[in-house]
Amino acid sequence: MRSRLQQAGLVFTGLCAGVLISLNFSANADKAAGLAPLPVEELRNLADVFNAIKQGYVEPVDDKKLITHAISGMLSNLDPHSAYLDAEAFKELQVGTQGEFGGLGIEVGSEDGFVKVISPIEDTPAFRAGIKAGDLIIKLDDTSVKGMSLNDAVKRMRGKPKTSIVLTIARKGEAKPIVVTLVREVIKVQSVKSKVVEPGYGYVRVVQFQEQTAASLVQHLEKLVKQGELKGLVLDLRNDPGGLLHGAVGVSAAFLPAKALVVSTDGRAEDAKRKYLAVPDDYLRGAREDFIRNVPPSIKSVPMVVLVNGGSASASEIVAGALQDHKRAVVMGTQSFGKGSVQTILPLNSNAAIKLTTARYFTPSGRSIQAKGIVPDIIVEETPSGASRERMREADLDRHLGNGRDPEPPKLEVVPVQKKEAGPKSKDKDKPKDEVDESKPPFEIAGKDDYQLAQAVNLLKGLQILQNSGK
Repeated sequence: MRSRLQQAGLVFTGLCAGVLISLNFSANADKAAGLAPLPVEELRNLADVFNAIKQGYVEPVDDKKLITHAISGMLSNLDPHSAYLDAEAFKELQVGTQGEFGGLGIEVGSEDGFVKVISPIEDTPAFRAGIKAGDLIIKLDDTSVKGMSLNDAVKRMRGKPKTSIVLTIARKGEAKPIVVTLVREVIKVQSVKSKVVEPGYGYVRVVQFQEQTAASLVQHLEKLVKQGELKGLVLDLRNDPGGLLHGAVGVSAAFLPAKALVVSTDGRAEDAKRKYLAVPDDYLRGAREDFIRNVPPSIKSVPMVVLVNGGSASASEIVAGALQDHKRAVVMGTQSFGKGSVQTILPLNSNAAIKLTTARYFTPSGRSIQAKGIVPDIIVEETPSGASRERMREADLDRHLGNGRDPEPPKLEVVPVQKKEAGPKSKDKDKPKDEVDESKPPFEIAGKDDYQLAQAVNLLKGLQILQNSGK
């Protein structure tokens, strides 16, 4: 049997080498990066394992399934954001960037073999049920998530609207798992929201960066200006998990001078090394009208505050970093998530695709945000007492990509807010009035109790006073 396995292994090794060569993998990689020849010994080991499973596993296993799992394993062990997308997952990804998909409304990653919640999306079943960033999903219905690929877990959570799924969650500080039943909905993410918070002070929130986000932002800015002259503007990027890169460039272009550098990327391949400017070629897709021309002139100079927190990731960090480096806005809030890497979608012949991390991105001044995040100019916690919800960040994810330039900061331990000995108490036992209550759903962003927004408006008023005084 060993002889047959070796013979079959050699055949499979030759097949693997032939496939790679047919894809120009070896030739292109060798020229671009001076890589060593194909690792024949390792390919032989792969072939031996493949054939051992085929001949000796207790039940028959389909060839396609084995190879698909091998591809998935290669990618998922690189970093938390590289992944194999089968035909269904690839289609869902494409649909999701348009702003509508079926599911629960959770941004997720993986940790220790479980699914970890990065952020619930506003106005979704997960958000309304009180799912929190940092929650570990350990079971989906009666199936353990341990060892399940992230793509498989996402597939199980998505489904037809009005169907239900039971999530079993492990939450830090809870002695027992939390069981939540959620009913799937068609998730329609309204990318941009806006309002006038006080006369003369506008507020615009980007929930997620989608295909039409920048164009929608311009429409909201026009609407705000029509309601009266703006003395200040708040751009809210809190809990924005990111999205499309050209959307981030477009949003930045709405506030920056034409041709200003927004972000640069650097990777091993030549096409991963480039700069993105506030020019139509870098924020438009296809031949259509340049919506940035419709931005009211006053928007380019109105005093601005950008709000960020630990849920601000990727594209939202690009925008915050660009406006911060160009001194266009004051960044306020808490340190952002720290996802400073670029994922490229590479379609395969089988209608599937791979999502591969191909570059890191850098702010206009050359800062790498990867595993570090945007540090606000002014730190403002969620409550007057200095309390904020504990959040997972990129640096907390297993196999996260390093910063590339700066040494990675040590992980910070969250120190609980000390209980006050005296002073007003809430109705919930002995909790201080301003301490974040982790047992409740997240506060309403831009609601009446939004302390960070209130402080942003106060800062804008102060800037307006200074501006009027000529200082």
